[in-house]
Amino acid sequence: MPELPEVQSVVDALRRKIIPGRRISGAAVYWAKTIAEPDPADFCRAINGRTIRQITRRGKYILFDLSAGLTLMIHLRMTGRLNWEPRDQPRNKHEHVILVLGETHTLRFQDTRKFGRIWLTAAPEKILDRLGPEPLEASFTVERFSAMLQTTNRQIKPLLLDQHFLAGLGNIYVDEALWGARIHPQRTSRSLTVHEAGNLHRAIPHVLNKGLKHLGTSLGKGKSNFYLPGNRPGGNADELNVFRRTGKACPRCGSTILRIVVAQRSSHICPDCQKKHP
Repeated sequence: MPELPEVQSVVDALRRKIIPGRRISGAAVYWAKTIAEPDPADFCRAINGRTIRQITRRGKYILFDLSAGLTLMIHLRMTGRLNWEPRDQPRNKHEHVILVLGETHTLRFQDTRKFGRIWLTAAPEKILDRLGPEPLEASFTVERFSAMLQTTNRQIKPLLLDQHFLAGLGNIYVDEALWGARIHPQRTSRSLTVHEAGNLHRAIPHVLNKGLKHLGTSLGKGKSNFYLPGNRPGGNADELNVFRRTGKACPRCGSTILRIVVAQRSSHICPDCQKKHP
């Protein structure tokens, strides 16, 4: 599933294509369930003629600020991607929503597994206000994070994956951050010392910024993999320390990296760097 670095990289790529300021002159929906709100017919009618004023991100949501007070919200989920294609390019079977922008180009939502969702709404806060803080914002201080960890006593891995607790993290960057902070994913939040909380607070933006620098993480070359608009893969896979490196040497201590399951999620750890019991 695309996480904060992948989603932000998509937003940045769309901005570079000068999509802000363009007018949406048509829309077509080929898989009705992709549109979460409103129904597909109303979606096509309401979005027609709207101007894209800016493109931003909140958590894992891509947000198009449209004229007339509407917001187009896109969640890529597991296999969603946005394709920027010429208007006369034939549609591929996995492109489920197509927006026509001007005379020459289209923006297409492709989703092999059909889990992605799109909203067109005048009240995006109904969803966005439920999200936790942004881990790359200045307001995400170590003091705030430490206090957040003390409000519950959940295992740290599923807690960091909870978008209501902290927005934008997923399996890749949680595993990488926990390795960086030398914290086992099954440790509970209240068991972390002040020093460990500080290490984790530093590790989270570090792995996210590294992902941003390399334009996200693409794992393989399949159609369901992450690609930027323009069919460009992210380059962060070679920078990963533990995620999907089962059986390889830990780059810090040389121990063999293990794959375990935590809260039904595949997790990758160094058993010597990340002790289950402090």
